[in-house]
Amino acid sequence: MERREIFQVADLAHILRGKPVDHLQQPNLLDNHQFQQAFQHQQQQHHLLDQIPATTAESGDNMIRSRASDPLGGDEFESKSGSENVDRVSVDDQDPNQRPRKKRYHRHTQHQIQEMEAFFKECPHPDDKQRKELSRELGLEPLQVKFWFQNKRTQMKNQHERHENSQLRSDNEKLRAENMRYKEALSSASCPNCGGPAALGEMSFDEHHLRIENARLREEIDRISAIAAKYVGKPMVPFPVLSNPMAAAASRAPLDLPVAPYGVPGDMFGGGGAGELLRGVQSEVDKPMIVELAVAAMEELVRMAQLDEPLWSVAPPLDAAAAAMETLSEEEYARMFPRGLGPKQYGLRSEASRDSAVVIMTHANLVEILMDANQYAAVFSNIVSRAVTLEVLSTGVAGNYNGALQVMSVEFQVPSPLVPTRESYFVRYCKQNADGTWAVVDVSLDSLRPSPVLKCRRRPSGCLIQEMPNGYSKVTWVEHVEVDDRSVHNIYKLLVNSGLAFGARRWVGTLDRQCERLASVMASNIPTSDIGVITSSEGRKSMLKLAERMVVSFCGGVTASVAHQWTTLSGSGAEDVRVMTRKSVDDPGRPPGIVLNAATSFWLPVPPKRVFDFLRDESSRSEWDILSNGGIVQEMAHIANGRDQGNCVSLLRVNSSNSNQSNMLILQESCTDASGSYVIYAPVDVVAMNVVLNGGDPDYVALLPSGFAILPDGPAHEGGDGGVGVGSGGSLLTVAFQILVDSVPTAKLSLGSVATVNSLIACTVERIKAAVSGESNPQ
Repeated sequence: MERREIFQVADLAHILRGKPVDHLQQPNLLDNHQFQQAFQHQQQQHHLLDQIPATTAESGDNMIRSRASDPLGGDEFESKSGSENVDRVSVDDQDPNQRPRKKRYHRHTQHQIQEMEAFFKECPHPDDKQRKELSRELGLEPLQVKFWFQNKRTQMKNQHERHENSQLRSDNEKLRAENMRYKEALSSASCPNCGGPAALGEMSFDEHHLRIENARLREEIDRISAIAAKYVGKPMVPFPVLSNPMAAAASRAPLDLPVAPYGVPGDMFGGGGAGELLRGVQSEVDKPMIVELAVAAMEELVRMAQLDEPLWSVAPPLDAAAAAMETLSEEEYARMFPRGLGPKQYGLRSEASRDSAVVIMTHANLVEILMDANQYAAVFSNIVSRAVTLEVLSTGVAGNYNGALQVMSVEFQVPSPLVPTRESYFVRYCKQNADGTWAVVDVSLDSLRPSPVLKCRRRPSGCLIQEMPNGYSKVTWVEHVEVDDRSVHNIYKLLVNSGLAFGARRWVGTLDRQCERLASVMASNIPTSDIGVITSSEGRKSMLKLAERMVVSFCGGVTASVAHQWTTLSGSGAEDVRVMTRKSVDDPGRPPGIVLNAATSFWLPVPPKRVFDFLRDESSRSEWDILSNGGIVQEMAHIANGRDQGNCVSLLRVNSSNSNQSNMLILQESCTDASGSYVIYAPVDVVAMNVVLNGGDPDYVALLPSGFAILPDGPAHEGGDGGVGVGSGGSLLTVAFQILVDSVPTAKLSLGSVATVNSLIACTVERIKAAVSGESNPQ
């Protein structure tokens, strides 16, 4: 195969400068015949270029630059003329020793230029066929047309570059002027911390720190002067620097107030109403104090959750199986937190507790539940009877609840008409700490309360949430309140005073149980522990959702709420039956008409676990359930929703012994934790229940729940088996019924209906007492 040499214009330029070309294969280039031909051809091209007069200096210069930059680049390498018509002369026919004569050239006519201009607008890069057709129409050579389009493109490119350069120069001038303005502003700026120049390098490091220290000392002098002026009685400027914001908020609340009788119907916010309360919150004067109060409360909560002795002391449990209770040292608390809400107000009793647990839920979901009033009330339905967010001061940053701040009104309850609810008006603040933990704190805003009556003041309370592996979280809960509990019935006083009724253990126990329940709801498969007629995960979720609504409805109708007044029917002492009527209109979850709520609470000398196991067992239901009419109760479906076997949802069928009566379905949920137990049930329609079991919407199933709330009568006692009095290890049992007495919402309640319900609940109580304690005639 013959060896080929590849020549380029750049290679020729290297040779002319006496430099070697690496990729040429012949060692002696000057003796190479092909090189001689290529060099002669290149000289002819340069010779022709010298004879081409350009129409403008720019077009000629750019054409030559184009050739030099891309000698083999298509059209530019073939360019030999500008916008003129050049006579072509054969170089081979000339005598090499004779100087070539000057060539004649002709300018294009106006018509030719107009036609090519019009064609250029449509097609700046014509191909060979288009050039030949255009040259034939205009009477030009195709090469002349080609050269004209090349020069035209170069000219347009130059014009565009000149325009861009002009624009860049203008922008540069603007930036230079703006830079000068910034330099002038920076030279006259001062540091907000020390008052010195803000520009770097204008002040020494030592001088900068001295100025900062001077500013801090000046602020400290102002604060001390304000405190001194307060104690000597001089007038104070409104809202100085709040070194003690929590005490400042408390100073606006009265110290010695009369206590109004419990149960007065009306607005839960007092005489002013919610509208007046909202107007007070929204004022610009109150908001800075709320923010300062929340920040100080967050600091106190985190320290109370992390510190141990001497702030918290652990008392040994009375029962070996029970967990130890932590109690707060009030003297140590006052010494460690002097910036608190101030001294305890007259007529209020302090109540503080702390507890912790590891729950099966992520920290993000826990924070969302606590900051959403609806989810908060649903998860803690046995503790929270009502929760309302009155105003959101901050929604947080970075798309989460970090920094969220909101004013809330919450009503806390114990499932009994003998224990008044505690209504609290507070600010809730959520924050992510530097160590990655999350904290949610509540602190009362009693100073903004229009009503002069103060029955519950919430000191910094809430929880600290620490993320754990595998979707778990460790929750440390702190409850610290001051309350007026003189309206609590005697049989519940020991439970309330011990902190088990409203304390941290009840919050943590409820949260742990509800997290297990939510995990069960979210399960995609049907566990092996589930039995009965449930065949799909959709039917399982629908049944659990229906049971959840039943529990919320029961807990909302069994307490002595501020918004609803109970009426005592009969009896004496703790066994009074209290009733309350409600009208149901356009509520798909309730049958329309007049609903009668009846409830009573009493003490049983039996441990709570024995009472719970007796009431939830379907085999013993006929011993106390009058409505089952002695029929055989069969469990058709069973859903376990917790570690304890008592936490489950069941679908029961009562097979009546009377052939004339149809069988009845009962939906039942039983749940238990360290703070108490519940057995709640409701009759359900067979057709509606079939829809739910097939995954249908459970919100349209009408329910009137009834049931039992079982609480310990006080702190657990070792070996306690229900002694001779309250506090000896017995149970506090609340029985509550919801019965539709008239299907017409506008009808009046008849005395006969009330008497029937009173007789029903009294008979049920007697049967339970006889069954669990073996006494047919209790004292």
